[in-house]
Amino acid sequence: MKHEAHILVVDDERSMREFLEIFFQREGYKVTTAPGVDQAEVHLENDEIDVVITDMQMPERGGLELLNAARELSPETAVVVITAYASTDSAIAAMREGAYDYITKPFKVDEIRLVVEKALEKKELAVENQRLKSQLKSQAGHPTIIGNSRGLRDVFDLIGQVADTRTSVLISGESGTGKELVARALHDQSARSEKAFVGLNCGAIPENLLESELFGHEKGSFTGAVGEKKGLFEVADGGTLFLDEVAELSMALQVKLLRAIQEKSIRRVGGTVDIDVDVRLLSASNRDLGEAVTQGQFRNDLFYRLNVIQILLPALRERREDIPPLLRHFLEKLSEAAGRPIQAVSEGAMKKLMAYDYPGNVRELENIVERAVALSRGTEIEVDALPPNVVDTRVSTAAPLISADGINLQNLLDDYERSLLSEALRLSGGVKKKAAKLVGVSFRSFRYRVEKLEMDADSWRPSRPEVDAA
Repeated sequence: MKHEAHILVVDDERSMREFLEIFFQREGYKVTTAPGVDQAEVHLENDEIDVVITDMQMPERGGLELLNAARELSPETAVVVITAYASTDSAIAAMREGAYDYITKPFKVDEIRLVVEKALEKKELAVENQRLKSQLKSQAGHPTIIGNSRGLRDVFDLIGQVADTRTSVLISGESGTGKELVARALHDQSARSEKAFVGLNCGAIPENLLESELFGHEKGSFTGAVGEKKGLFEVADGGTLFLDEVAELSMALQVKLLRAIQEKSIRRVGGTVDIDVDVRLLSASNRDLGEAVTQGQFRNDLFYRLNVIQILLPALRERREDIPPLLRHFLEKLSEAAGRPIQAVSEGAMKKLMAYDYPGNVRELENIVERAVALSRGTEIEVDALPPNVVDTRVSTAAPLISADGINLQNLLDDYERSLLSEALRLSGGVKKKAAKLVGVSFRSFRYRVEKLEMDADSWRPSRPEVDAA
């Protein structure tokens, strides 16, 4: 590291600056000098400084002030202070404030050379430790975000870039894509990882309780407030607050959330005192917040506060190459939990799973695997353990649209039941007892339903193309 190291010499005496500059340049270091703290701060802010050598006593601002500035602007930089023999107390005070070491005047060049070398070794070790920590976090930071598609790699890259900042992040994507997992990864890879990660689904709590949940309340502030309560902003102080489905906030609460973000303080319901909070805010929505702003359903100023950085999660149908590793992950987890010896997915079942569009995304895939594990009898998931809408994409569980002329609900239900029974018969090869098990009813009930729906005995068989007689 020696020949790459950058030393900043700060001293109001020109002769001392020039002496140290020449000496350390001959030692192979890059050297920058500054006559005072103000100029040194500029270098600390704009250059990569490895070691600062500073005099303690300087006009206007001294070494202690420079030490504090270095700790804020460049925490990894080692600071060595030079002081007169009679002022060792101030040097010891600097050590308590985080200086690496001190040297008293007059000093020998071998002494200052050794101190700088040791400071650089310590800094190099600290940087390497930080690199290893970051690498470990990167490897373990997405424990349940499974996949290696280009879209997901872009998400991982963005997480790595913005995790260790204070910047607000808006996580967008369809339901079931894993927005909370991204929020947790952002928290786990940040300097706030040792503090609380607090999540709240804004659409799951009644509006009249949501304000108290976010900001807390004082005793007696409303009926049922029998004591004071901290809100989630206070609980997450120093950590991360994740607001899921943030588009569901009322306009009144949006105003209060905006104030909390701008002022970095909150006021409890019924309270009169502002409480300072240090919270990194992450939010998520499966709605287009920009469109909600256009429609007057979401405040424009709050949108720009939340949407400083946007992470857009791709739908599972847009990253089908991630389906196999997701299947392996869910299969291992769910078969172990169920105590079933399921180890693989058959080729036929895999083809069906790869072709399906997953409107419920990763969450739906997990539910499909859980169902298949429960229904499978061997060591592989077969086609007959998959839901009908996965096996035959023409079978849909989505509710039909009701036209102005209305619908015949009974006919629709009969058609849907008929398609399920036909699928069960097809998978069982026409064996009704086996088909009854597939749909979870008794043989007697299955036979009754087939007769009630007036199903043809061979209705389950796929139609064959006609062949012209020779």
